[in-house]
Amino acid sequence: MFQAALHKGAAQIPVVSQNLVTDNVSVVEGEMAIISCRVKDNDDSVIQLLNPNRQTIYFRDMRPLKDARFQLVNFSDNELRVSLSNVSLSDEGRYVCQLYTDPPQEAYADITVLIPPGNPIIEARDEILSEGNETEMTCTAMSSKPAATIRWMKGDKELPGKPKVELSYDKMYTVTSRLTFTVSKEDDGVPVLCIVDHPAVKDFQAQKYLEVQYKPEVKIVVEFPQGLTREGENLELTCQAKGKPQPQRVKWVKVDDDVPSHAVITGGDLYIENLNKSYNGTYRCVASNSVGESYDDYILYVYDAPTTTPIPTTATTTTTTITTTILLVCSDTTPSTEPAAHDSRAGEGAPRTVDHAVIGGVVAVVVFAMLCLLIVLGRYFARHKGTYFTHEAKGADDAADADTAIINAEGGHTNSDEKKEYYI
Repeated sequence: MFQAALHKGAAQIPVVSQNLVTDNVSVVEGEMAIISCRVKDNDDSVIQLLNPNRQTIYFRDMRPLKDARFQLVNFSDNELRVSLSNVSLSDEGRYVCQLYTDPPQEAYADITVLIPPGNPIIEARDEILSEGNETEMTCTAMSSKPAATIRWMKGDKELPGKPKVELSYDKMYTVTSRLTFTVSKEDDGVPVLCIVDHPAVKDFQAQKYLEVQYKPEVKIVVEFPQGLTREGENLELTCQAKGKPQPQRVKWVKVDDDVPSHAVITGGDLYIENLNKSYNGTYRCVASNSVGESYDDYILYVYDAPTTTPIPTTATTTTTTITTTILLVCSDTTPSTEPAAHDSRAGEGAPRTVDHAVIGGVVAVVVFAMLCLLIVLGRYFARHKGTYFTHEAKGADDAADADTAIINAEGGHTNSDEKKEYYI
């Protein structure tokens, strides 16, 4: 009866029906696949499962095919469910769910076997890199199915690579991605990741840390003085240099001139005693390593030594002192046209202000001069105060006419009163 049913099914053209359904299956090599043949409305027809070679695996709940890897999971009027363990690449293909009706109905389940790639391998053209140079890396994912996808990450930034896919004789794919980029000193110690995307694996990656050499970074630090550099004071500078490899040589030079003969240089420290204006100029610290050379500059400007202004005692001394003091203030506050960084004319971090003692002296002198001026003016006006006399004819007011008034006035001098007027 079973052979007759097979013969009958083979003689008729099957119909792909919506009544019989199944699902495609993707399974990783070595794992288990589940094939399910389902009937929506069954009229007691027989369900069977065929392999890609049209060999019957299960007929109802019986297994004619002698392959113990196929096992019955569930059988009912509406479903035939079969498992296939330890799946290999040879098991890949189209499986057929068949329902014995007239004509027979079929549904197809494609089994795809996924083969994960081997561990990704990163290779670098240069083990030790130099700042500003271009380098190249390759990442390879071998023997996978389907072909893997490779992504590159440098730190938290994704970089584009150039992939190349090769198909081997055993239908396996090998993917190689090539990455080219220019390195900087900030890349030192940064990881480069090769990330492999494949449906059979997750979080499959390899990484390599960059080792980048870079030329020194140089900075001059003023140890003393913290404010303006004045005549007679001392100057101490420290040169800080950092690079990879660490610079072994640090030297001090004076641009367009020689370093003062009595200057003391100890490693990265420069010390000059008893400054004077002949030492003005640009002092340069130069550091070098196998990658290159860098430097930083300090501009020295020596100011006059601070002076003490005496308190004036006379008006004449006051005027002279005021003039001298103003000239000193202008000398100390002349604007600098050089860069403020490492420039002693900018005070190297100290605010450019006039000495408060000088300002106080100027104010005191001005007030004193005004007081003296008021005293002198007061004495002058006091000496020019005076009196004068007028003689008016007594009785002129009682005269009948002008002639009588004149006659009366001429004889009345002895009886005239004395009048005084004051002019200030």
